Amino acid sequence: MRNIQKYAIGTGILSSVALFIACANMASPSGGPYDLEPPKIVRITPEFNATNVKKGKIEVIFDENVNIEKPNDKVIITPPQRLLPVIHAVNKKVTVQLRDSLLPNTTYTVDFTDAISDFNENNLFENFSISFSTGNVVDTLVISGKVVNAENVEPVKGIYVGLHSNLNDTAFTRTKFERISRTDERGNFTIRGIAPGKYRIYALEDISRTYMYTNLGANIAFLDTIIQPSSKPDMHKDTVFTINNGVKTIDSIKDVHFTHFIPDNIVLRTFVSDFRRRYLQKYERMPNRIMLYFGAPTPMPELKPLSFGQNKDWFILEKNATQDTLTYWIKDKDILNMDTLKFEMSYSETDTLNKNVLVTKEFDFFERGRKKVKSKKKKDEKEEPIFLNIKNNLNSTWDIYNNITLEFDEPIEGTLNDKVKLQKLVDTIYVDIKNYEIVKDSLNPRLYTIKHKWEYDKSYKFEIDSATIHSLYGLSNNSLEQKFKVKKKEDYGNLLIEISGLNDLPAFVELLNKSDQTVRKVTVKKGIVLFRNINPGEYYARIIIDKNNNGKWDTGNFEEDRQPEEVFYYDKSFNIRANWNNEEVWTLDMETDKAKKPLAITKNKPKEKESKQEQLEKQDRKKQEEKEKLRTQGQQLGRSGSSYNSTTY
Repeated sequence: MRNIQKYAIGTGILSSVALFIACANMASPSGGPYDLEPPKIVRITPEFNATNVKKGKIEVIFDENVNIEKPNDKVIITPPQRLLPVIHAVNKKVTVQLRDSLLPNTTYTVDFTDAISDFNENNLFENFSISFSTGNVVDTLVISGKVVNAENVEPVKGIYVGLHSNLNDTAFTRTKFERISRTDERGNFTIRGIAPGKYRIYALEDISRTYMYTNLGANIAFLDTIIQPSSKPDMHKDTVFTINNGVKTIDSIKDVHFTHFIPDNIVLRTFVSDFRRRYLQKYERMPNRIMLYFGAPTPMPELKPLSFGQNKDWFILEKNATQDTLTYWIKDKDILNMDTLKFEMSYSETDTLNKNVLVTKEFDFFERGRKKVKSKKKKDEKEEPIFLNIKNNLNSTWDIYNNITLEFDEPIEGTLNDKVKLQKLVDTIYVDIKNYEIVKDSLNPRLYTIKHKWEYDKSYKFEIDSATIHSLYGLSNNSLEQKFKVKKKEDYGNLLIEISGLNDLPAFVELLNKSDQTVRKVTVKKGIVLFRNINPGEYYARIIIDKNNNGKWDTGNFEEDRQPEEVFYYDKSFNIRANWNNEEVWTLDMETDKAKKPLAITKNKPKEKESKQEQLEKQDRKKQEEKEKLRTQGQQLGRSGSSYNSTTY
């Protein structure tokens, strides 16, 4: 009886397997071939390039139902509109209703970019624009180009690009653009419907859609030169392919005549002006210091004590590189014990006319105090000592170009001379080194750098004995000891780059890692840069035209008619190997290389769009893989059922 039951179970499994396989092979009812074509235009009102148009309503009828995606972002209307137009799609009709009054004798262009697609298959109707005129003539000139970030040559997406026929600089700040476009994911732009004439061109980050440069903190770009759009007849070669039995072959090459609009290679480099509104953002009192936070880099303020004598040497100043954060470490114990410190402070502040003026105000710095932490120790337990913390960069493996850095939590008394010990391993004994240099940082009084000319493949020891260094506030250091060994010369590679095309301009080259971060920096001398002792790996490089010779990239300023310093990327990577000298030649073209950057380190990579055919092929492959997986599972279940049945019958 038990065997009969097992046989029934085995038979049931085989039946289920057969049904499973049958279901896996069932095809869904066919709805005909997929629609791969974008929608087609049936009628447009007003017609393409219509003249003497009186109403600001545009209607486009398609041959099928359509969608319109993000119309207020994707649809570009020029001249720019003060009031947002009403744009929507209903069934086969797309309607654009302009809410601003139409300007006389003006060409209007509505560029739908990639906003329109068919309703069922989402086939995009790309590069579709309509032009019409309220006068007798439709302007047809076109210009195009690219917008990149001036500092890192990243494509700038979604920024407005506009034209002014008023060639005065004030037009950018006082009147809205006459013609506009907006950059795509690759930073590319095209402005259409331009009349013959001379123009200035700008890029503008314009969240409020004023189409004017009124926010001095906005991302902008401008060209020094005036552009004059034009066109000429041109021709390009077009290849015709045929496909036989899945093999694609060239059928013919034909000449295609077209109108070439120029300029088509404009490069705009965006920057944020170095103008910043100066203001006191915040001020506070800590137990042993007072702190000032400014909203922008600011000249040193003048602090005049009101609660103690003005002639007292009462503080040690610490500031950051941009001088917008200032810390006054209080040295005097009597001042430390005061609950409130009063000062009269004179500092620079930007007024409503964007002018920097000197203001003088009184401030009270209250000590808010620290919360007392209840000790959890028992009566017989000793309190854990609190040491003066020392941050350092010491490591057991040491690069030959490194310096030792020490940063204390609080300013220290005296100097570090004779308080640190540096030794080199000679045979089996560590021997004292005397010829090292201790440098106190010019901005941060708590930061020290210890410099020494290290030797390859040698071992060293750095040591600070406990309680040898004391802070202003009574804390002492714990002992610090670190042994380290410098890498061998053979562990590094070297890179020499010979640069042409600089035209004797001052410049420096930055060596970059794969995250586009600066690893090393070397000044160009006589067209040569040499990077020594590079750790093996893949690197990139960029050159900065350092016009003011200050060793850093500087932004622009529209008010001062100053462009940001130019940056150019080398088009390939460097594969640095250990114990290897690499030599490269960099031929720089300062006109054509402005917008070039290796794709591998470009962060704003454009999304690769798949064609509808590719999407369908991917779907078919996935369905086929799922069917094959189900078939395999069914076969495995079938074999399992047969085996079980044969052993139990």
